[in-house]
Amino acid sequence: MNTRALERINIVEALRHAVARNEFRLHFQPLVTLNSGTVFGVEALLRWTNPTHGTVSPVHFIPVAEETGLIVPIGEWVLEKACEQNAKWQASGRSPIKVSVNVSARQFVDAGFIGSIQRALDRSGLMPGYLELELTESMIMHDLPSAMSKMKQLNDLGVNLSIDDFGTGYSSLSALKRFPIGRLKIDRTFVQGVSSDEDDRAIAAAVISLAQKLQLRVLAEGVETREQLDFLISNGCDEAQGYYFSEALPEDEFQAWSAHYATFRPASES
Repeated sequence: MNTRALERINIVEALRHAVARNEFRLHFQPLVTLNSGTVFGVEALLRWTNPTHGTVSPVHFIPVAEETGLIVPIGEWVLEKACEQNAKWQASGRSPIKVSVNVSARQFVDAGFIGSIQRALDRSGLMPGYLELELTESMIMHDLPSAMSKMKQLNDLGVNLSIDDFGTGYSSLSALKRFPIGRLKIDRTFVQGVSSDEDDRAIAAAVISLAQKLQLRVLAEGVETREQLDFLISNGCDEAQGYYFSEALPEDEFQAWSAHYATFRPASES
């Protein structure tokens, strides 16, 4: 217990200086439209390499950052860098795509959250429509009136919103239909089970059907096999991401991957 406590203290201390020491990097995982096979966006994912601790998994440092409140300045860095990178891609002449960024619960309730979004857009010059923020069900439902107010402000800015890990939280359908969102993301735990588990197939199909009824796009996370992909396509899923297409890549590797991307064809062309 003492060893774990000391490790946590060391991680916290290292996190406090990680932004200033330029230890963070963004990796980008492509988001693919299933009816055409085209890449319509990327999800920006945070990676940390520390001189003492080496490469630290997000599974280990994100909860610590959340608990200590350090996720707020770290989240601001992610937003600024994601917007900046997308603006650079557009300036280079590539077709415009969306960049998707996860928002933590601590960030979302912070009084300066809306302002941080506006600053990231202003500094980068990125049009708001090319930024998407991923929120979770539990984050929104914790304080629904306040969450709805912030979501409306973000919607008024022109920023896109999606619900991440849908099906793992607790949202009422009466509330869901009022959210100013454009996309539901099916949690990877359900996607990975569609090849072998009848319940996971039923849940994934139900989420897709629900999204269609609400006129929302639906994206499946964690797609790793053609069998999973074919199930999603046959059930009308709009979009997907996962290792079947590509892992999350550093900016230069993502650029190289994009230049040679031809690994996926819609089922009708396979």
